[in-house]
Amino acid sequence: MSTVGISFGSPTSGQGFDVSSTVSQIVANLQAVETPWNTQLSALQSQDTALSSIGTDLSSLASALNPLTDFAGVFSEKEGSSSDTSVLALTSAASDAAAGTYTVKVDSLAQTSSYASGILATNDTLATGSTLSLSVGSNSQTITIDSANDTLSTLAAAINAGSYGVTANVITTSTGQQLSLVSNTSGAAGQITVGGSLIDGTTGQAVTFTQGQPGQDASLTVDGVAIGSASNTITGAIPGVTFQLVSAAPGSAVQVEITNNNSDIESALTSFVSSYNTVIGDLNTQESNDASGNAEPLYGDPTVATLQQDLQSALNFTQAANAVGTTSSIESSDTLSGSLSISVGSGAATTIAVPANGTLASLADAINAANLGVTASVQTAGNSATLSVVNSTAGSSGAITINSGSLTDSTTGSAVTFAPSQSNAITSLTQLGVSMNNDGTLSLNTDTLDSVLDSNYQDVVNFLEPSASFTSFGSNLTNILNNLGNSTSSGVVVLALSSNSSSESQLNTNLSNENAYISSQQSQLTTELNEANYTLQAIPEQLDEVNELYSAITGFNENSSN
Repeated sequence: MSTVGISFGSPTSGQGFDVSSTVSQIVANLQAVETPWNTQLSALQSQDTALSSIGTDLSSLASALNPLTDFAGVFSEKEGSSSDTSVLALTSAASDAAAGTYTVKVDSLAQTSSYASGILATNDTLATGSTLSLSVGSNSQTITIDSANDTLSTLAAAINAGSYGVTANVITTSTGQQLSLVSNTSGAAGQITVGGSLIDGTTGQAVTFTQGQPGQDASLTVDGVAIGSASNTITGAIPGVTFQLVSAAPGSAVQVEITNNNSDIESALTSFVSSYNTVIGDLNTQESNDASGNAEPLYGDPTVATLQQDLQSALNFTQAANAVGTTSSIESSDTLSGSLSISVGSGAATTIAVPANGTLASLADAINAANLGVTASVQTAGNSATLSVVNSTAGSSGAITINSGSLTDSTTGSAVTFAPSQSNAITSLTQLGVSMNNDGTLSLNTDTLDSVLDSNYQDVVNFLEPSASFTSFGSNLTNILNNLGNSTSSGVVVLALSSNSSSESQLNTNLSNENAYISSQQSQLTTELNEANYTLQAIPEQLDEVNELYSAITGFNENSSN
């Protein structure tokens, strides 16, 4: 720390010294101790900005991954097309629709029954006491004409207000009015029967009705299976698919093709690659200098290395080529008893007994200790647990066969069962057309992706979506992103920000305490130096008084020129 010298000038001049300037120099000297604290605080705040940006981009990456791992995401989407939209138009294809080509023949369309009365003059009224009978299916009712319904308009209103199974309307033409009756039920079940003795009271003539079209079910075949439908909107004839019959074309086949939505999957994976590259760009930036040549805030910080290593590990993840998992409900705390046998490919079966403590974890350890070429582990989800057995050998030579034999959940008394062996042709990200560049960013070949979606669609789904039988790429990366970002309290970014926050809090406390001390010193110094300055300024006057006293005593006048 430097020193501050105070210049009092000539002690007898009476001019004193500049108190404000002197105090400022002393305070500046005291504040020098805060310089490294402020420098460190500024560096930590710059790190916070960089960490927050990385955390935000990690969250965006997790969001971009979600459509690829969500069971209701892009892999559940289906597309459909019709070879002749003038006969059949696709309305929707749900996620449970099976991709494939279906042959549909439309022999006839569904029709809704309708009738229309003869034409009455506009001012004609209906004869009181005459009747109109309407039957739709098992619903049969008769309307008797009175003053409340003796015009076509009031009769139509009465029909619509009741439960006759038809909708009535009055149609006005250039020559008069007609009563229109349309069944509320389409198809053959909605066939209308009109009866009664309705009379035009003005002319005395009977009011007759003519059928517009009969109620009729649609008739079609799907892959040779005959189907009837009361509606032209067909649901369930092709599982998960709804289509609309537009016209009849007896003998003419329409091809309905249901396909997976490759374009949306490609778009989702492209978004994932872009989001991943943004994160890698964030990390690469922190390993260099800024435009002024200064090191970036996180240069050399172990947090950057941790993020890079974990993301690299996630991309290098290799999924099991063959896997088997338990299908029975097992709680994490349940104990087991008995044994099972395992064989791989055409190899002989090996019996594995449940160890003494009976836990799933100990059974997994026993399987691994047998060196059968498989890896056993326990997958947990909440309170449930699954015993997973996998290997990296593809095809039939790596197929895993498990006979659960006498294996029993002792806690529940239920037998432990296993699913059939599942083979995964897609085991790495590179098979989807994703490659890594020299700077750690990714590139996507959509032609490769489109090809593998066409040839191994379900294996792509297995690779990206979570599974109870093995850890997929998608679920593994999701867990890693949760452990890296700011979505959980234990995320790498969250912990780094928390550590910085503690340091910043201590530095701010030090600065606050030091500022309080300096403020106290400034006030004290100002008071003391003002008093000293006052004393200096008073010296000439005091000397004059001494001279006067001396002259009075000695008679000698120092100011005399003689």
